Amino acid sequence: MKLLVTGAAGGIGTRLRQMLPSIYKDIRWSDIRKPDDLVAGAEFVAADLADMAQVEKMVAGIDGIVHLGGFSIEGPWETILQANIIGCYNLFEAAYRANVKRVIFATSNHAVGMYPRDQKIGVNVTVRPDSRYGISKCFGEAVGAMYADKHGLRVTCLRIGNFADTPIDQRRLSIFLHPEDLVQLIRIGLEHPEIKYEIFYGASDNAAAWWDNSNAHKFGYRPKHKAENFRAEAMAAQAKLPPDPVGDYFQGGSFSSAEYDADKRRS
Repeated sequence: MKLLVTGAAGGIGTRLRQMLPSIYKDIRWSDIRKPDDLVAGAEFVAADLADMAQVEKMVAGIDGIVHLGGFSIEGPWETILQANIIGCYNLFEAAYRANVKRVIFATSNHAVGMYPRDQKIGVNVTVRPDSRYGISKCFGEAVGAMYADKHGLRVTCLRIGNFADTPIDQRRLSIFLHPEDLVQLIRIGLEHPEIKYEIFYGASDNAAAWWDNSNAHKFGYRPKHKAENFRAEAMAAQAKLPPDPVGDYFQGGSFSSAEYDADKRRS
């Protein structure tokens, strides 16, 4: 398999540059600019996702894509529009034109961030984004579904929680995703023969999970890491954080509370 990983300079992309080459021997890395720490000899193609010609060059000759690229936090609408909406459409359309077989789309927990924390949800709930960033991830999931259903592209959407080696507060005890578990999810999306269009939650084995990840387990996902092993440290760090009544109620945390004025308007 000739693999393309976009967003190679980002936090997750940087970690995957250390982990994936031992599994996949032929990887092309891409970002809007070349990472300073790219390993000598690694194949790299610079591309602005909002430019279709550059995206077409990036995907040429590729079999599978791990799409991490885009703007990874909340931001102004124009920024989100160019990088995460136009850029995401370009990625799927170029992949279709180039006869790419599989795409892993890095969606986010922020696509469902306005669900309350006391409600456990699966992958078939109505999306309830907590931000413009979250909206862009809902869009990406929908685009992936269309290319899977109409054109046969095999698409796996990973609603990533918090990618880290350890959870660092109470919220992250519920959404922690260890890098090794992310790699396992990526391998399922790229290799499992029954994948057509699926949504998985990007989460490790978290006792406090808000998400039902049985769909991923159905395809063989067996996370190795547990957030609960770090509960004492996470709760000690939580005690030092200021209260956020809105963010502490919704799954999206600070993304949910930012710009929130629903209660004021209702009153």
